[in-house]
Amino acid sequence: MGRLLDWTTKFLHQKGAESPRLDSEVLLAHALGCKRIDLYTRHTEEAPEQGRQRFRELVRQRIEGCPVAYLVGRKEFFSLEFEVNRAVLIPRPDTECVVVECLRLAKDMVEPAVLDIGTGSGCLAVAVAKHHKTARVTAIDISSEALAVAARNAAKHGVAERIRFLQGDLFAPL
Repeated sequence: MGRLLDWTTKFLHQKGAESPRLDSEVLLAHALGCKRIDLYTRHTEEAPEQGRQRFRELVRQRIEGCPVAYLVGRKEFFSLEFEVNRAVLIPRPDTECVVVECLRLAKDMVEPAVLDIGTGSGCLAVAVAKHHKTARVTAIDISSEALAVAARNAAKHGVAERIRFLQGDLFAPL
Protein backbone atom coordinates (compact mmCIF):
# COMPACT_ATOMS: atom_id res chain seq x y z
CA MET A 1 0.00 0.00 0.00
CA GLY A 2 2.93 2.29 0.62
CA ARG A 3 4.08 2.14 -3.01
CA LEU A 4 0.54 2.76 -4.24
CA LEU A 5 0.26 5.80 -1.96
CA ASP A 6 3.61 7.19 -3.07
CA TRP A 7 2.85 6.73 -6.77
CA THR A 8 -0.61 8.30 -6.45
CA THR A 9 0.74 11.22 -4.44
CA LYS A 10 3.24 12.00 -7.21
CA PHE A 11 0.56 11.58 -9.87
CA LEU A 12 -1.89 13.91 -8.13
CA HIS A 13 0.90 16.42 -7.55
CA GLN A 14 1.69 16.41 -11.27
CA LYS A 15 -2.01 16.98 -11.98
CA GLY A 16 -2.00 20.04 -9.71
CA ALA A 17 -3.81 18.74 -6.63
CA GLU A 18 -3.47 21.09 -3.63
CA SER A 19 -3.01 18.27 -1.11
CA PRO A 20 -1.92 15.21 -3.08
CA ARG A 21 -0.78 13.08 -0.11
CA LEU A 22 -3.91 13.72 1.93
CA ASP A 23 -6.12 13.11 -1.11
CA SER A 24 -4.30 9.82 -1.79
CA GLU A 25 -4.65 8.65 1.80
CA VAL A 26 -8.32 9.56 2.12
CA LEU A 27 -9.26 8.00 -1.22
CA LEU A 28 -7.29 4.78 -0.66
CA ALA A 29 -8.65 4.32 2.86
CA HIS A 30 -12.16 4.86 1.51
CA ALA A 31 -11.63 2.42 -1.38
CA LEU A 32 -10.31 -0.24 1.02
CA GLY A 33 -12.86 0.43 3.77
CA CYS A 34 -10.20 1.14 6.38
CA LYS A 35 -8.82 4.05 8.39
CA ARG A 36 -5.96 6.21 7.16
CA ILE A 37 -3.70 4.94 9.94
CA ASP A 38 -4.21 1.40 8.61
CA LEU A 39 -2.46 2.41 5.40
CA TYR A 40 0.70 2.90 7.44
CA THR A 41 0.38 -0.07 9.75
CA ARG A 42 -0.10 -2.24 6.65
CA HIS A 43 2.16 -0.25 4.30
CA THR A 44 4.08 -3.30 3.05
CA GLU A 45 0.91 -5.21 2.15
CA GLU A 46 -0.55 -5.29 -1.33
CA ALA A 47 -4.01 -3.75 -1.66
CA PRO A 48 -6.67 -6.23 -2.85
CA GLU A 49 -7.55 -5.98 -6.55
CA GLN A 50 -11.14 -4.88 -5.92
CA GLY A 51 -9.91 -2.06 -3.68
CA ARG A 52 -7.30 -1.02 -6.24
CA GLN A 53 -9.96 -0.86 -8.97
CA ARG A 54 -12.20 1.29 -6.79
CA PHE A 55 -9.21 3.48 -5.89
CA ARG A 56 -8.28 3.97 -9.56
CA GLU A 57 -11.82 5.11 -10.30
CA LEU A 58 -11.76 7.56 -7.38
CA VAL A 59 -8.40 8.97 -8.49
CA ARG A 60 -9.73 9.36 -12.05
CA GLN A 61 -12.72 11.33 -10.74
CA ARG A 62 -10.42 13.39 -8.52
CA ILE A 63 -8.18 14.48 -11.40
CA GLU A 64 -11.34 15.40 -13.33
CA GLY A 65 -12.02 17.89 -10.54
CA CYS A 66 -14.46 16.12 -8.25
CA PRO A 67 -13.77 17.15 -4.63
CA VAL A 68 -12.57 14.41 -2.29
CA ALA A 69 -15.48 15.08 0.09
CA TYR A 70 -18.00 14.25 -2.64
CA LEU A 71 -16.05 11.13 -3.60
CA VAL A 72 -16.06 9.75 -0.06
CA GLY A 73 -19.42 11.26 0.97
CA ARG A 74 -18.22 12.99 4.11
CA LYS A 75 -16.34 16.00 5.46
CA GLU A 76 -15.13 16.94 8.92
CA PHE A 77 -16.31 20.28 10.29
CA PHE A 78 -15.78 21.56 13.83
CA SER A 79 -14.41 18.11 14.80
CA LEU A 80 -17.63 16.43 13.66
CA GLU A 81 -18.06 14.25 10.60
CA PHE A 82 -20.80 15.30 8.18
CA GLU A 83 -22.41 13.49 5.29
CA VAL A 84 -22.08 15.49 2.07
CA ASN A 85 -23.20 14.97 -1.50
CA ARG A 86 -23.80 17.13 -4.55
CA ALA A 87 -27.04 18.46 -3.03
CA VAL A 88 -25.00 20.48 -0.50
CA LEU A 89 -21.90 22.62 -0.48
CA ILE A 90 -18.86 21.12 1.21
CA PRO A 91 -18.30 22.60 4.70
CA ARG A 92 -15.25 24.85 4.71
CA PRO A 93 -12.80 25.17 7.59
CA ASP A 94 -12.96 28.98 7.50
CA THR A 95 -16.70 28.80 8.20
CA GLU A 96 -15.94 27.29 11.60
CA CYS A 97 -15.37 30.86 12.83
CA VAL A 98 -19.14 31.40 12.43
CA VAL A 99 -19.77 28.57 14.91
CA VAL A 100 -17.15 29.96 17.30
CA GLU A 101 -18.75 33.42 17.20
CA CYS A 102 -22.26 32.04 17.61
CA LEU A 103 -21.19 29.98 20.62
CA ARG A 104 -19.41 33.01 22.10
CA LEU A 105 -22.52 35.17 21.74
CA ALA A 106 -24.82 32.47 23.11
CA LYS A 107 -22.65 31.15 25.95
CA ASP A 108 -24.53 32.95 28.74
CA MET A 109 -27.99 32.46 27.24
CA VAL A 110 -30.24 29.82 28.76
CA GLU A 111 -31.99 28.74 25.55
CA PRO A 112 -30.69 30.78 22.63
CA ALA A 113 -32.61 30.78 19.36
CA VAL A 114 -30.30 30.38 16.37
CA LEU A 115 -31.25 30.79 12.71
CA ASP A 116 -29.26 29.07 9.94
CA ILE A 117 -30.37 30.24 6.49
CA GLY A 118 -29.10 28.13 3.62
CA THR A 119 -28.23 25.26 5.95
CA GLY A 120 -27.05 22.83 3.27
CA SER A 121 -25.41 19.93 5.11
CA GLY A 122 -26.54 21.42 8.41
CA CYS A 123 -22.96 21.78 9.62
CA LEU A 124 -23.52 25.17 11.29
CA ALA A 125 -26.85 24.20 12.87
CA VAL A 126 -25.56 20.83 14.07
CA ALA A 127 -22.25 22.17 15.41
CA VAL A 128 -24.01 24.91 17.38
CA ALA A 129 -26.61 22.50 18.77
CA LYS A 130 -23.92 19.94 19.62
CA HIS A 131 -21.76 22.44 21.51
CA HIS A 132 -24.52 24.50 23.18
CA LYS A 133 -26.71 21.95 24.92
CA THR A 134 -29.78 24.19 25.21
CA ALA A 135 -29.68 26.02 21.88
CA ARG A 136 -32.79 25.82 19.69
CA VAL A 137 -31.89 26.06 16.02
CA THR A 138 -34.06 26.75 12.99
CA ALA A 139 -32.38 25.62 9.78
CA ILE A 140 -33.77 26.75 6.43
CA ASP A 141 -32.91 25.63 2.92
CA ILE A 142 -34.69 25.91 -0.41
CA SER A 143 -33.60 22.38 -1.36
CA SER A 144 -35.47 19.37 0.00
CA GLU A 145 -32.44 17.22 -0.86
CA ALA A 146 -30.18 19.44 1.23
CA LEU A 147 -32.63 19.37 4.13
CA ALA A 148 -32.64 15.57 4.01
CA VAL A 149 -28.84 15.54 4.29
CA ALA A 150 -28.97 18.09 7.15
CA ALA A 151 -31.60 16.04 9.00
CA ARG A 152 -29.47 12.89 8.72
CA ASN A 153 -26.47 14.81 10.05
CA ALA A 154 -28.51 16.15 12.96
CA ALA A 155 -29.73 12.65 13.81
CA LYS A 156 -26.21 11.23 13.55
CA HIS A 157 -24.94 13.75 16.09
CA GLY A 158 -27.91 13.41 18.45
CA VAL A 159 -29.27 16.95 18.07
CA ALA A 160 -32.25 16.43 15.73
CA GLU A 161 -34.78 17.18 18.48
CA ARG A 162 -33.36 20.71 18.89
CA ILE A 163 -33.21 21.64 15.22
CA ARG A 164 -36.32 22.60 13.26
CA PHE A 165 -35.83 22.15 9.52
CA LEU A 166 -37.88 24.33 7.18
CA GLN A 167 -37.95 24.37 3.41
CA GLY A 168 -38.08 27.70 1.63
CA ASP A 169 -36.18 30.68 0.35
CA LEU A 170 -34.39 32.84 2.92
CA PHE A 171 -36.89 34.10 5.55
CA ALA A 172 -40.05 32.95 3.69
CA PRO A 173 -40.70 29.85 5.86
CA LEU A 174 -40.66 31.85 9.11
